[in-house]
Amino acid sequence: MTDVLDPSASKSGTAYTALRDAIMENALKPGTKLPEDALGKSFGVSRTLIRSALQRLASEGLVEVGRTKSARVAEPSREEAHEAFAVRRALERAVVATLARSWRDEFSAPLRAHIDAEREASAAGDHRRSVRLGAEFHLLLAQLTENALLLRYLSEVVSRCTLILAVFGHSHPQTEGLIEHEQLVAAMSAGDAERAAAIVDGHIEAVEERALGDEDPGGSLDEVLARYRR
Repeated sequence: MTDVLDPSASKSGTAYTALRDAIMENALKPGTKLPEDALGKSFGVSRTLIRSALQRLASEGLVEVGRTKSARVAEPSREEAHEAFAVRRALERAVVATLARSWRDEFSAPLRAHIDAEREASAAGDHRRSVRLGAEFHLLLAQLTENALLLRYLSEVVSRCTLILAVFGHSHPQTEGLIEHEQLVAAMSAGDAERAAAIVDGHIEAVEERALGDEDPGGSLDEVLARYRR
């Protein structure tokens, strides 16, 4: 499937999409510098157009722009990560409940095609693409609600959560996520808003656990060693 959020056919839009995908696939690592002149040369566009793309990425939390207007891929803290996932769970519940209550048969085809693309990437061992497609499945759900504001907010928070996975997460099989996506489609198509909300809530909680579950408990030297003595 192509990007759910095709910003435009403009050169700035092309740069935005390429940078966004590279960040979400962790090809551009957190902290990577993004100099306007180098990016402009790479995309064959002016620094003004690159600046526009970077500003859009910054508004989505994927890029940080310093006082000197130098940009780099964002490095979210654990506190920011927990906040992002809390917001995401609330938005995702609203999305799937809305779709379950207003389900149309034509929703099935694009969703199942996207799940097939996720499965193909996972089977090929293409972890980066698999993670990006998994995130974009949720953006497709938001797009199907035809609620532009909900799509905008979810797009921003899903992008941030995908970056968080790049910072704190680790590679893992996508089997369970694919099963949950299929279960979600089944619940929504049956008009079961409560079950759909429960599935997506557990699904996002599992994603957060994979990203942040290994948080260092910290402590003094003696406290750290005590855990190992036990």
